[in-house]
Formats: sequence, structure tokens, C-alpha cells
Amino acid sequence: MKSLLTTGASNSKLYLLCGKRIFDLLLSILVLIAILPILVIVAFLVRIRLGSPVLFTQMRPGLHEKPFTILKFRTMKDLRDENGKMLSDDKRLTRLGVLLRKTSVDELPELINVIKGEMSIVGPRPLFMEYLPYYTEREHLRHTVRPGITGLSQISGRNYLPWDERLEMDVLYVEKVSFLFDIKIIFQTFSRVLKAKDVAVLPGTVSTPLSEYRKNKKIESN
Repeated sequence: MKSLLTTGASNSKLYLLCGKRIFDLLLSILVLIAILPILVIVAFLVRIRLGSPVLFTQMRPGLHEKPFTILKFRTMKDLRDENGKMLSDDKRLTRLGVLLRKTSVDELPELINVIKGEMSIVGPRPLFMEYLPYYTEREHLRHTVRPGITGLSQISGRNYLPWDERLEMDVLYVEKVSFLFDIKIIFQTFSRVLKAKDVAVLPGTVSTPLSEYRKNKKIESN
């Protein structure tokens, strides 16, 4: 990890200005073309097993905290109780959904977000809109670059990292961003995906929401 954080960043500003966007476009288009048959098969299975819509969409904060609609393959059924209230995630998650999450295949539609300029291949993961008031001033720096499909915190433990450490990883990425840094993160991401390492199928079972975590931390400090 230290070798990653000490990667030279002398050309990081130039890379952020134009190189990173060009790299994102070329890589995302090439990958989309290569995996198109997989996307079609997965979309078909989701439509048959889970129904419509095939894609899960949700508003997330992007560059400079501007909202955008993130795209993922749907992994849960729309199941509600007798009062119309949505059932818990563990009751709605399907076996197909578990497989898609473990292999990170559910994230592949985000390549479309990359092509649209809303996301990057590498960057801080776009979290929930409701988390924005709970970031520290330093943590808001994570939104000075485009959010990523993968990032430094994703190869460092993902949801298993404590919130403070996870968000600090995001800021460290912003401070150290470079082409070589992105390449190293991408290669480590492939390794972790193949091993299904640090994948929390139900994130809520391994960490509390940031809003709840920060509220509890504030109470403890008083």
C-alpha cells in the first residue's frame, strides 16, 4: 500500500485535465465492446428472474457533488409486506443477485456512466446523497474528482474498512492521482474480483450507514 501512495504524481494535474478522461473513454468503450455478450446474457437473466426493470438506478453525488443517476444491474426483487412497506434487503436479494454482487458484474453498467462523463474507471465510490452533510471539510475533497467504479478504498477493504479510514483513502487518492496510480488500482481490482475478496453482499451487515455512524460518534464525544 505504501508503494501505491508514494507513486509519483508530478504529471497529475495534466492527467486530471485531459489524460484521465481520454483513458476512461478508451478503456470503457473497449471493455463494453468486449463484454457485450455477457451484458446481454445477464440482462436476460435479470429480466427472467427478477422482472423489470433490468437496471437499478439511483441518484448519487458526482463531480463537485452534482447529482447523477448511477446504473447497475438489478439484484433484488421488489417485495413488500401486507402494508406495502419494502421488505429488508436480505429477504429481497436473490441467488442471482448474490452471484452478481460477489463477481461485481452488477457494477458493469456503470461503464455507461463513465462514457457519459459522470464517472471514472478509478475514483472514490459515489455514496448516497444523504451522506453529504456528514463529511468533514477534508472528506468533501473526494468530490473534486469524478467518482469511480473502483478506487483506493475498494482495493483496501471496501465496506469492511471503518468509515473514517475508508473516506481518508478516498482523499489520499485525490491527492496522489496519476496514470500509473490508476493502472495499479485497476490491476489490484481484477485480482480482488477474481478472489471475491472483501465483497459484502449485504453491506448493511458489516457497516452502519455513515449518517448513523457520525451521529453516534458525535454523541460519544459530547
